[in-house]
Amino acid sequence: MSTILVTGGSGFIGSHCILQLLAAGHPVRTTVRSLKRERDVRAMLKEGGAEPGDRLSFVTADLEKDPGWAQAAAGCEYVLHVASPLPPGVPKHEDELIIPAREGTLRVLRASREAGVKRVVLTSSFAAIGYGRKERQTPFTEKDWTDLNGEVVAPYQKSKTLAERAAWNFIAEEGGQLELSVVNPVGVFGPVLGPDYSTSILLVQRLMDGAMPGVPHLYFGVVDVRDVADLHIRAMIHPAAKGERFLAVAGDFMSFQDIAKVLKSRMDADAKKVPTRQLPNFLVRLAALRDPAIKLILPELGKLKNASNEKARRMLGWAPRSNEDSIVATAESLVRLGLLKDRSKKAA
Repeated sequence: MSTILVTGGSGFIGSHCILQLLAAGHPVRTTVRSLKRERDVRAMLKEGGAEPGDRLSFVTADLEKDPGWAQAAAGCEYVLHVASPLPPGVPKHEDELIIPAREGTLRVLRASREAGVKRVVLTSSFAAIGYGRKERQTPFTEKDWTDLNGEVVAPYQKSKTLAERAAWNFIAEEGGQLELSVVNPVGVFGPVLGPDYSTSILLVQRLMDGAMPGVPHLYFGVVDVRDVADLHIRAMIHPAAKGERFLAVAGDFMSFQDIAKVLKSRMDADAKKVPTRQLPNFLVRLAALRDPAIKLILPELGKLKNASNEKARRMLGWAPRSNEDSIVATAESLVRLGLLKDRSKKAA
């Protein structure tokens, strides 16, 4: 079995990719910004049921610096480039996100080409597909791209779009024999393995904690992290995936209110604080005056989008879990790990 490099092994998607690769028998190498994170990654994998021992190795590498990437890619047949900068707050300048995302992707691609890697699978996002566009009835597909000159496009959406564009341009102009496939997930939910998780998980956490008086009129695409990892591996090994991008979405987009209702109906007492009342848009706009993070969602209020998973199903045989099961798995893991207020003492 060939060694697979997974960048960003301490992250939510990266750790699940490692779990599935280990289960398939692959030796795995992963990058972390500091080797102090090795213990954290191994603890997350143990939570996921794996004790990899020496089948998992670590290399220090930073998306913003050259050292470490040649060592990380050396001897690997495939690379899953999952690592991506995503600060918890709003960046002071969009370049804080754009430059690491774009330059980091190019560093990984150059190192992969030089090491003779067969294929890189890049974790992009629906953020590179469905923004800056007018509302429409038809679902978004892999043929669509975010319009950076359209309506308000947030720095994160710009960073994912520019990084993916840069990757395709690199392959076309200087990739040599290196192949590229891209996975574009919507909001990633599912079982948390530790305190590192996606912004989507934070939505469920805030609902469960009762941190919101109601729910904004927003819609989300949903996909389980286990299915995202599965799609990465299918895109890695399937011959037809060369030069293709694949939307990772389980079903129709859900409203924030529907997500809250799923939690209420399936999580019993653990969901007693979950609000289901929809907040009027004007209240959300008022809250945005005090909270820059809320200001970012204003362009999406009431805007229903959808995306199609037909291509991944047809070409790669991908079969994702339901939206509801992914949301419930998220909540159950937050309860189990004591990551909700008033439950951490109980869990300890």
